[in-house]
Amino acid sequence: MGRILLVVRLALRDLRRRRTEAALLLTAILAATTTLTLGLVLRDAAGDPYQSTRAATNGPDVVANANLAGLAELGKLAAASGVTEHGGPYPVIAGKLEASGRTSDVQAMGRDATVAAVDQPQVTQGRWVSDGGVVLEAAFADSLDVGVGDSVTLGGRSFEVVGVAVTAAMPPYPGASCIVSAGCINGAIPDDRDLPAGLLHNPGLVWLTQADVRSLASDRSPLSYVMNLKLAEPDKAQAFVDRTGGDHGGAMPMQTWESILADATDLAEDSQILLLIGAWLLGLLAVAGLSVLVGGRMADQTRRIGLLKAAGGTPVLVAAVLLAEYLLVAAVAAAAGLTIGALTAPLLTESSAGLVGSAGTASPTWSTITLVTAVALGVAIVATAVPALRAARSSTVSALADAARPPRRTGWLITVSTRLPVPLLLALRIAARRPRRVVLGVVSIAVTVSGIYVLLVLNAFLGGQPGIGAYTEAQVAVLRHVLLVWTVILLSLAAVNAIVITWATVLDNRRASALARALGATPREVTVALATAQVLPALLGAVLGVFPGGFLLFASINTITGGDSDKATLPAPWQLIALVLATVLVVAALTSVPAHLGGHRPVTATL
Repeated sequence: MGRILLVVRLALRDLRRRRTEAALLLTAILAATTTLTLGLVLRDAAGDPYQSTRAATNGPDVVANANLAGLAELGKLAAASGVTEHGGPYPVIAGKLEASGRTSDVQAMGRDATVAAVDQPQVTQGRWVSDGGVVLEAAFADSLDVGVGDSVTLGGRSFEVVGVAVTAAMPPYPGASCIVSAGCINGAIPDDRDLPAGLLHNPGLVWLTQADVRSLASDRSPLSYVMNLKLAEPDKAQAFVDRTGGDHGGAMPMQTWESILADATDLAEDSQILLLIGAWLLGLLAVAGLSVLVGGRMADQTRRIGLLKAAGGTPVLVAAVLLAEYLLVAAVAAAAGLTIGALTAPLLTESSAGLVGSAGTASPTWSTITLVTAVALGVAIVATAVPALRAARSSTVSALADAARPPRRTGWLITVSTRLPVPLLLALRIAARRPRRVVLGVVSIAVTVSGIYVLLVLNAFLGGQPGIGAYTEAQVAVLRHVLLVWTVILLSLAAVNAIVITWATVLDNRRASALARALGATPREVTVALATAQVLPALLGAVLGVFPGGFLLFASINTITGGDSDKATLPAPWQLIALVLATVLVVAALTSVPAHLGGHRPVTATL
């Protein structure tokens, strides 16, 4: 048969013979590919509701606003080249709205009772504006817990809430665009008293009749104006803004529909960043776990490698067979990760009250498919290439003999360990036999603890957000779901790594452990030694994961997102100490079972 068919058949046969190990391989790579896919497609899935809202309300391509002095320029803008339709200009004022015992800054826009050619907000409850009635933007109304029939106070006057509506001309609350000359600031601030007079903080959007808006205007709250534009070429909205903004001296702030979409999916972008960082952490964990698992499998396949070479297989063919097993698993993991990630992404997007519809299933783009597949194959190759090449180049005679690997004798280690109790003596010598495996164990725990450190910081940050920060309660719930996904996958993969490393150590030391028992060590001492060989690296990894690992990872996230680390609440010292101790205890518990099995193997059969 051909070489390719031969390689594939041998690889599939070996995977069928070792189904548990194949399942562990698949799980490790699947965790990374699923999280990476979630991060890559989440923004696309979150954009679907905005596009639905834009279609339902005949949303604008460009929104321009100006003060009274710039009103004439708005009129010229409506006749600019490329504009096919316009709505407005509409008067807007800044004010404060009181409802349900709460006060919030608002931007009140005056609209006509008739349907507008561009941006006609879609009423989801009640009806459109009328004299003495106010319509609230849906996400803003949801935040205030106000509905149709309630009364609100605006500018010292009482208005009845006659409707709730959504619009594509502005991102949903609390990310609303600023369309008043007073200026706005979105996000958390240390103290409202630090705000300059007249500056709005996280303003909501309401609609009144034009007559009501003009009657509320005063010297302290002057009128501003906003106009909505439709273009012949919506995809060139930014070019239109650049051109017309220069024509009018930059006096009119303008916003394109693409920038409104970006603001409307800002929550998805934050979730995306968290998931992508989690994906790279999981990728590191996958490499560490696969390296150990592959090394253990190579040691277990020594005689099979010798048989392949004795039957005429070249070192290249043997290496190809060994690599093919893991590449096949990686390809399956990539396909499954892409599918699961695309189907799960809508569950991690907010069902926003400020938009029409919900996030649908995002179809991964070719760039996403290529990147996820490349990462899966890359993880498999990085973890497999060196052990596979080393095994393929081994001697055929020694591979067929499958003799025990003689330990490296280190003088200082023998001197230090002879003074220790038997379990610690054996644990140090077990660790010294595989220094690379110890390093991988330290890295695996350090990566996990770094991720948990960041989760503690972000959880404390989100706890103070609703009502004062840049997120509503619903948005905080979405981010908490993202962190939950990250936590579950991170801890699951770390647990798998701990078990895999322990079991590989048990297999690699089965003859040495049997010899130690033949010379007088008890099964309990051997069990404790095997577990201690994993607990000591876990302790070092946990300490490194807290500092500098967790601190540096959080600093990296702040750099990427443009956050302010000075406002973050870092974990208290007792929390960090508890995290280190909990990590050591969990690793000890996870490794106790495979260590117990290894410490109670029959001595005679093993030797």
